[in-house]
Amino acid sequence: MTGWPTGPGRGRQRSRTTAPVPGERPADALHVARDMPDGEARIAEVERVAVRAEAAGDPATARAAWSELVETHLRGGERWRLFEPVRRCLDAAARARSTPGGPDDDTLRRYRRYAAEALLGTPRIGLDQAAHLLDTDTGPGVTADRDDAVVAQVRCRIADHLGDEPAARHWLRRWQAAPADPAAGCPDCLPVRQAELLAGWGDWTEALTAVASVLDGPDGCTAQPEAALTGALLPWLRAGETHRAARAHVRAYRRHRVEPDGFGHLATHLRFCALGGHLGQGLAILVAQLPRLDQPHDDRSVMEFTAAGALVCARAAADGDRPVHRPAYRGRPAAQVTVSALGAELLAVATALAGSFDARNGTGHQSGRIAAWLAERPLAEPVPLPGEDEIEPDDEPWPGDPTPTGSGTGAEVRTDDAAGQTADEVGALTVRMITEALDRRGDGYALDPTGTVLGRWGDAVIQFRRAGERGEILHARVVAGRRLPAARRAEAYAFCNGWNRDRLLPSAYVHDPGEGELVLAGEVTTDLAYGVAPAQVTVLVDAAVRTGVAYAEAVAALP
Repeated sequence: MTGWPTGPGRGRQRSRTTAPVPGERPADALHVARDMPDGEARIAEVERVAVRAEAAGDPATARAAWSELVETHLRGGERWRLFEPVRRCLDAAARARSTPGGPDDDTLRRYRRYAAEALLGTPRIGLDQAAHLLDTDTGPGVTADRDDAVVAQVRCRIADHLGDEPAARHWLRRWQAAPADPAAGCPDCLPVRQAELLAGWGDWTEALTAVASVLDGPDGCTAQPEAALTGALLPWLRAGETHRAARAHVRAYRRHRVEPDGFGHLATHLRFCALGGHLGQGLAILVAQLPRLDQPHDDRSVMEFTAAGALVCARAAADGDRPVHRPAYRGRPAAQVTVSALGAELLAVATALAGSFDARNGTGHQSGRIAAWLAERPLAEPVPLPGEDEIEPDDEPWPGDPTPTGSGTGAEVRTDDAAGQTADEVGALTVRMITEALDRRGDGYALDPTGTVLGRWGDAVIQFRRAGERGEILHARVVAGRRLPAARRAEAYAFCNGWNRDRLLPSAYVHDPGEGELVLAGEVTTDLAYGVAPAQVTVLVDAAVRTGVAYAEAVAALP
């Protein structure tokens, strides 16, 4: 392994212009676009194909292309970009109801939830757009039924976002009474969402009741019990169960500090530290997590993280405005700043985002919510934070995780940017697990902004990425360096059929980009919805590399 190639050579990924190719069928162009690595070039190409398919009167291909764009944005973590592709996918589905292919009815309904939820995450989507999406029958299986679990959930959360608590409570009752629906989301995560709403209204007991069913970590959801424990943090603190809250914080933050989807939970951890008197812990978390603001998170989670961080800084500055090392983030260079100065920076970000939401919403609710957070005062006397070995007897502490060395406002916490899991500790699949597996092998690779890992091993170009709604699927794709002339199509099919008959991995196939040569590729897909340990990821990566190289060598050996 010599790293990613920088010069010309066989097996190099080919670029593709976004200009229309004369005589090119939209369906063929979509196949080509799907073979491109994730990134802005692929997004632009898929969108071009979708628009061209619509203009050509090919709603089936348009539906498939818009669906591909939705899945691409989900993988990239940029859900605010989902709205327009979802809307057009649903429109295309309505025009091609009897045409096979494309997303099924449940997927279309799930897409509609994603698009409406995107409204909550960014002020860049208009309220009227979301209302139209909810009120219109936009495709097979997609209705405006007011008892639908998807519609009730989204209307409840939008009403809460706007500050209309009576309407939100009305829709929450509808949501709780609606039949279970896979399109409404993970059934083990829904109680956590409901608990967060109830806690926001000050219904602490009801919030704990809502989340109780998933506190023990149900087998079907890899986000639990940490998400549920975080949802119970502030209710437990307000109920005087400080020791229970402290244990929940240590256990949940151990995961959320490294998990990509854990960023949205960090504001609650920071508020717990500020209101529970653990200011040393709060400052350490804040400083360690600031660089994550450079990643593609939605505006709401950034607003809440910076507001909670400003609260930690305000509480800490009241006991002495000491300097801290602020890492580089959002274009700001690393520097030594005072706690109050850091708090002022974060508050400016939070208030600007809250103002953007309120300008879109026509209310002052988000600005008022942030102001209420900043006005909060400690709720209880601090208790010592337990060590991680006290939380889960069967789990070893993660190297580099914050380790409390005291309690109260003077507690200090050690942090280490090289933190990770122990080899046998099961958790959600992360990009870091993939890169660490390659690091242990001593292989070079490239990591693009979407989290796709790319490398070259001899004649094999291999791409690793997380797929699925929650990034729970490890997908490895290998492309053989050698191309075959299009005239050898029958021979290429026979080779792939023989490979798939005799070999387990990878699943081989032939792709025709329409440029006179055939691409022989393969893929390995592993569903890790129930969690995976870093040691297991290493085994899966090793297997993908070994079998991918063998596949590319077999292609190269063809006459």
